[in-house]
Amino acid sequence: MLNSGVLSLAKPMNVMRFSTSLKKEPGRLSTEILAGTSSFLATAYIIVVNPSILSQAGMPFPAVLTATIMVCFFSSLAMGLYARSPILVAPGMGLNAFFTFTAVLALKIPWPVALGVVFWSGIIFLLLSVFNIRTYIVKAIPKTLRYAIAAGIGLFITLIGLVNAKFIISNPGTIIGIGELTAPVLTFVTGLAITAVLLVRKVKGAILAGIVLTSLMAWPIGRWWAGTVPLISIKGIVALPDFSLLFKLDLVHSLRWSMVPVIFAFVFTDMFDSLSTFVGLSEAAGLLDENGEPINIKRSLVVDAFATTIAGLLGSSPGTAYIESAVGIDQGGRTGVTAITGAILFLPFLFLSPLISAVPAIATAPALVLVGVFMMKPVIKINWPAMEEAIPAFIAMVLIPFTYSITQGIIWGFLSWTVLKVAAGKTSKISMALWIIDIFAILALII
Repeated sequence: MLNSGVLSLAKPMNVMRFSTSLKKEPGRLSTEILAGTSSFLATAYIIVVNPSILSQAGMPFPAVLTATIMVCFFSSLAMGLYARSPILVAPGMGLNAFFTFTAVLALKIPWPVALGVVFWSGIIFLLLSVFNIRTYIVKAIPKTLRYAIAAGIGLFITLIGLVNAKFIISNPGTIIGIGELTAPVLTFVTGLAITAVLLVRKVKGAILAGIVLTSLMAWPIGRWWAGTVPLISIKGIVALPDFSLLFKLDLVHSLRWSMVPVIFAFVFTDMFDSLSTFVGLSEAAGLLDENGEPINIKRSLVVDAFATTIAGLLGSSPGTAYIESAVGIDQGGRTGVTAITGAILFLPFLFLSPLISAVPAIATAPALVLVGVFMMKPVIKINWPAMEEAIPAFIAMVLIPFTYSITQGIIWGFLSWTVLKVAAGKTSKISMALWIIDIFAILALII
């Protein structure tokens, strides 16, 4: 998810106004459909980006593509029908990076076991959401750390994009360094510039358009540049969906004690990420009840938990609410029809796996870099003058990309926050829930 904060939204609507039925408000249905289309265009980049990340964990690209679309469809449909919310749901950015680069590649967890971990974390989400415990836990997490972790994940995703494009490479002398300006790297730079311009111009579906245009530029490289090979090899356009990842999760080994810290990391990351998205969008759009609370928040959180649970069953990283839904809300989307429209628009891509599989890493790399830009916005909310808050925030933010591990950034952020609050004589600011989280963090380091 692009934690881009709240986009330029229309003025909040009165609660009574958006509760009016579609039949009583002329043009409402067409407005909702247009809004759903706009949200889909802003979210559709995940169709390409998620498989490109998860395939690095050894999972087949076409199968991950199918799983990604199915998660988007079923979860967004449930959000529209059950929660009656205009928010789309899809595999979360940051969560897919944690799945691939931390769980599978760094911790050496086989991807079927990692899918099992996703499933069990979804079950925990569901229980926490049904009994409203989820909201209590998230409120216990300091907002400063929430902002820092979001920014750290953004830096992590940006680093992945730069490495995939070979713009950043390993360097024995300086650890990392800039790569040579080869034709593929220059194609990435050009694609990044084009995508950035489209975003500045506020073009709908700018990121998806950037992926397509960069892919088209990459097509002739192997023919026009001596010493390189074609970056794109299309073996067709249409094919039947690949369901080979369906129910391939390992439910038994994913419940081993050694998997508990990983389950906790998924639970924690998705937990505050989705809740902050729901609250932010609801506040901006005026989707609030008479007490000022987000409408249908409990149902929305249940759907979010459902998205993570089915993601493990279908073969994807966890699903979560997408902040890009703000684009559709800006277009007037206020009901579940917006989410239902977006869900339906994902389905045709089930049959385009050969075409989408041809998208090279340098085409998705600009999207990953710009995702980092969006996710850095919460940094301005950090209370930098207060050192007991700024230092833990900084530690969490930089350790995520520097250790190539979201988990390490979260753990050390929590522990340093607690230690410095105690040192500052502000022990009362540490909730009981946070003390419990700290215990789990220490256990994660020991295990």
